[in-house]
Amino acid sequence: MPGPVERIETHAAIILLTPDRAYKLKKPVAFSFLDFTTLDARRAALEAELRLNRRTAPELYERVLPVARTGDGLALDGPGEPVEWLLEMRRFPEYCRLDHVAERGELDAALVEALARTIAGFHERLEPLAEAGGAVAMREVADGNAEDLRRSAPEIFAAEPVEALVARTAAELDRRAGLLDARCAAGLVRHCHGDLHLANIVLLDGRPVLFDCIEFNDDFARVDLLYDLAFLIMDLVDRGYRPAAQGLLQAWNEQREDDEGQALLPLFVSIRAAVRAKVEGFAGHGALARGYLDLASRALEPAPPRLIAIGGRSGTGKSTVARLLAPGIGAMPGAFVLRSDVIRKRLFGCEPEAPLPAEAYTEGVSNEVFERLAARAEVLLEAGRTVIADGVFGQDWQRQRIAAAAVAHGVPFAGFWLEADQPTLENRVARRTGDASDADVEVVRAQAAMDTSTVDWRRIDAAGGAAGVAAIIHEALGQLQPAGDR
Repeated sequence: MPGPVERIETHAAIILLTPDRAYKLKKPVAFSFLDFTTLDARRAALEAELRLNRRTAPELYERVLPVARTGDGLALDGPGEPVEWLLEMRRFPEYCRLDHVAERGELDAALVEALARTIAGFHERLEPLAEAGGAVAMREVADGNAEDLRRSAPEIFAAEPVEALVARTAAELDRRAGLLDARCAAGLVRHCHGDLHLANIVLLDGRPVLFDCIEFNDDFARVDLLYDLAFLIMDLVDRGYRPAAQGLLQAWNEQREDDEGQALLPLFVSIRAAVRAKVEGFAGHGALARGYLDLASRALEPAPPRLIAIGGRSGTGKSTVARLLAPGIGAMPGAFVLRSDVIRKRLFGCEPEAPLPAEAYTEGVSNEVFERLAARAEVLLEAGRTVIADGVFGQDWQRQRIAAAAVAHGVPFAGFWLEADQPTLENRVARRTGDASDADVEVVRAQAAMDTSTVDWRRIDAAGGAAGVAAIIHEALGQLQPAGDR
């Protein structure tokens, strides 16, 4: 190991850092969830770590090599008898880790979108596991949390909030058991990352790369895809990045369209937070532990869904307003935005930024788009999620159909119609790049002939900008931006 060596120690491993490499060795320890007391077990764990992490970070994870006994002592990758095994990894700058990126205020919408696509692509490549997951597996996790949280009371936690969380978690598990089992049967339980939080993601050449997955206990990683994502959503919310959490969930779900499964998100986020609460409690970090316990409780708090529709001509800023509103409305981490432009692109198998041909904008296709938008809204409302529907909604039937979705599910509906003068609309559309909308200046001019006399949604002047419009809608909805969000 040339150059200076830095040593980092965890409960189960020692990491030796050189200027360009990291070497990990497992400690000869045993816990309830792992046993590294034999040399063969430590080698097997490192080989599993290499194999599993090369699914997402092959450029970081290089090889497992022996520390051998020679006539002169010990040699790395020598010809003698192995006395220990090391995992060799390429070292990266610590400032590229996503927790540091976020602290610098650089976790922007584009990076969140790229991260969501990376995770969704990883999830898509995994093989379904019929023998893992489901309601029984989640109950085992919740029961383990309950036992461990109680063990830390009253030294770390007061007994009352622990028992309240245990009871609410059990009730939610009972309510969602059928869905958990159905998702397992549908192939949505796979060998995932298992430890997906900001500190286990790094930017390499501008790309988010997932690393350091769970390798020591398959039960911790053979989980529902949404439960895998829920750890990162929980981590973002806990750190105060709720808009990023909402954007991540939104973008991941646009790739997978897992609308029905969103009913499980409160349970998944709560269980993830409870796991962190007990771990921090065992470490004696009382304030951190209690913060996670509070987050676990808040994730299960009722947040009745509602349906909000934002309509208006191209260039009125509908999508920008919807993005500003979404993190502050509905259950953690916010509302789902269903955008007609994105749904249209998905119907044609395209990414949102890809332009569509003229035949994608026929009346028949547009009818299908708005029907699809309303149908997806109904599924999300049934799952308990608030929905913001974003589209022109220039025809009476389109506005009536989206309002009917709210009526069918007994949730409040609010429609808003954004307006601006013609020069403002044309200027905005002319400057727009990298957006899901294919509308250009000619489309905006054609829309000028649109008859809006029958629009009965609340009209808002959008010429002053999206922030002002979002504030007006927030006030109209009686919603407040959650405290502590960034």
